[in-house]
Amino acid sequence: MQAMADSNAAVVELNVGGVFYTTAAKTLAKEPDSVLAGIVNDSSSWPKDSKGKYFIDRDGVLFRYVLDYLRNQALVLPESFRERERLRQEATYYNLPGMVDAVSAPNRQPGYITIGYRGSFAFGRDGLADVKFRKITRILVCGRVTLCRDVFGESLNESRDPDHGLTDRYTARFFLKHSSIEQAFDMLQEQGFHMAGSCGSGTAGGSQADLKPGVDSEESRWNHYNEFVFVRD
Repeated sequence: MQAMADSNAAVVELNVGGVFYTTAAKTLAKEPDSVLAGIVNDSSSWPKDSKGKYFIDRDGVLFRYVLDYLRNQALVLPESFRERERLRQEATYYNLPGMVDAVSAPNRQPGYITIGYRGSFAFGRDGLADVKFRKITRILVCGRVTLCRDVFGESLNESRDPDHGLTDRYTARFFLKHSSIEQAFDMLQEQGFHMAGSCGSGTAGGSQADLKPGVDSEESRWNHYNEFVFVRD
């Protein structure tokens, strides 16, 4: 297979974990000490699948980023990419130290995210204790769309403000698929955010005249709304 190593025009077909790729031999050989360069330089040592493609027993989906890195000598990941650790492992396996450094480097946009939630303190009827002491109805997420996606990923519900193809837009209509405010705080902390301020409405703000039919009068007195502003420098 020395002819392939000597020809920039040679085409190599790969089967990476069941996903097929076609690329140029010169692309695989860009990092001379990498595992992939070994396919070009010593092809006889590599197994092939039933269709004659060189087989690599690694993550086939993540390999697209490995190949893009070799082609462009730069790492560009999509919004809200949440598999950095797995991709770092792939780059380590292929012996691509430059890619390992690029994956490990923090790629965090600065900005603000506001978390809001409406809830109530429910004490039960006739003064009896209620296990649902704090009831949160929905956790709202406000901020730059790309930033919100980066932090919350699949936990983010965008149904009230679907993407219309606009870039770098802001929203005040996203909400989370879960109702645990502590989980939201943990996700923000893990992404390098810290709280810059908070505010909230008081409880006991309702009156009997404001109640809707079927709404418990005691619980309604303890309705409240809170907002927390988080920042990442």
